[in-house]
Amino acid sequence: MQNILLSVKNLTVAFNDKKVVNKISFEIISGKTFALVGESGSGKSLTALSILRLLPANARLKAESIRLQQQELLTVSELDFCKLRGSRVGFIFQDPMSSLNPVMTISEQISEVLNIHFSYAKSEVKTRVLELLQQVEIPDPQRRLFEYPHQLSGGQRQRVMIAIALAAKPDLLIADEPTTALDVTIQAQILQLLKRIQQQTGMALWLISHDLALVSTIADTVAVMQAGKIVENTESQQLFNAPQHAYTKKLLAALPALENCLQQPKPEQSPLLKVSGFKVYYPIYQGVLKRVVDYVRAVDGVDFELQQGKTLALVGESGCGKTTLGKALLNLIPATAGQVLLEGQRLDELKGEALRQKRAEIQIIFQDPFASMNPRMLVGEIIAEGMKALHSHRCQADIDEKVRHLLQQVDLPEESSLRYPHEFSGGQRQRICIARSLAVEPKLIVCDEPTSALDVSVQAQIIALLKDLQQQQGISYLFITHDLAVVAEIADEIAVMYQGKIIEQGFVKQVLNNPQHAYSQKLLAAVPKLQKIDA
Repeated sequence: MQNILLSVKNLTVAFNDKKVVNKISFEIISGKTFALVGESGSGKSLTALSILRLLPANARLKAESIRLQQQELLTVSELDFCKLRGSRVGFIFQDPMSSLNPVMTISEQISEVLNIHFSYAKSEVKTRVLELLQQVEIPDPQRRLFEYPHQLSGGQRQRVMIAIALAAKPDLLIADEPTTALDVTIQAQILQLLKRIQQQTGMALWLISHDLALVSTIADTVAVMQAGKIVENTESQQLFNAPQHAYTKKLLAALPALENCLQQPKPEQSPLLKVSGFKVYYPIYQGVLKRVVDYVRAVDGVDFELQQGKTLALVGESGCGKTTLGKALLNLIPATAGQVLLEGQRLDELKGEALRQKRAEIQIIFQDPFASMNPRMLVGEIIAEGMKALHSHRCQADIDEKVRHLLQQVDLPEESSLRYPHEFSGGQRQRICIARSLAVEPKLIVCDEPTSALDVSVQAQIIALLKDLQQQQGISYLFITHDLAVVAEIADEIAVMYQGKIIEQGFVKQVLNNPQHAYSQKLLAAVPKLQKIDA
């Protein structure tokens, strides 16, 4: 007989009269992993927040029953619920940087949980904090005790979040998109860590994700959400082998796959971009006089070519220098050495007005579309801004017509030009950023992780859009990513970066099917693959 840890019956969450979670029911078994999957905006995170009464003040919750073992949570007072949060149910939030307190050390943040839920002596608290950091496999935990969140990498911050969530030994751990912004090797480490801790402690794990390949490797049962409703809820093996609902089939069909790189290579073209001996170093200062004692070699002697109308994918772990390289190519950050030629003209020697005009030929799509747009400007103004700056000869009527055409190109309605960025979904914002980059008719676009935070169906739409634009206009892409499955879908060639250097380069089919370097092999081994078990 399976022990039901959490039972939810007919849960509804509404804002005013709009139901964002609509009469959903599910159960989580002790010691098992339950995954709640679906697109952004389907109600996954709100479902988890409603269980812990962490909803916004204007939200209304209604349910027939929410039981944690024998305890009915709907009747628990707020004071008692404060004791329950963290002690019986832990929560790992999606973005550790915004969830951790920037002015408290790692030790202070973990200790805070222990002091709230236990009556440990000061020495016992320190010992327990160290144990937790060791449990989540933070390197050199003794030194990390006195560091702040900004001093840790993304993967290390996520491990600290897990340590905080585990501090009070909860029966249920809710992980809300815990690996979304992490590269594949760190993602694999975090998942293995969660599984190990689950086996050691016997806790139940509730995973919220839009990554179906990842879910298939870890979940025992899976519930699929669409527009606030659970449309399918079954064992993982059953769902991935024989999905029943049309929406589940659509999500699975949208998954990028490494096998999709088995395509005919495009014919050879003349080089558009040539990069040689490219370096970006940051000095390390020490002492009272702040002498330079060494350098952080963010980009360390990189060479590559990108042909016209083709896509070169730049892949590697977080911190390997991918984004630094992309920004330095555009002169957004200074390079230390090297040559950058765009159609034979050296970009690294251009200054002032000459550089500004040349920038029309090379644009960038940033990872976070919302952060890269001015929230006080209308979408039409955002798209038109580049044309006004670089094509000052164009009249307003021409610019307005071009904005309408660009919105049509990226599959957004014309009236979008009169709305603000916050009124759009993540996928729509990314389309706006693509329209903005196309506005000045570039020959090359640097795409910096443009699909990493998007769910699979929106990701598939953005990839299809970029491929269509390339086919129609002959644009070249330098596609920066850590998702090798996306690389297989969009790229012609691939360059693997490690510690500031390109360690392997070649056609996508060649590198993904037969990687030569040990690091490339490690990256491919860490990619989550859809687990289908034959009946």
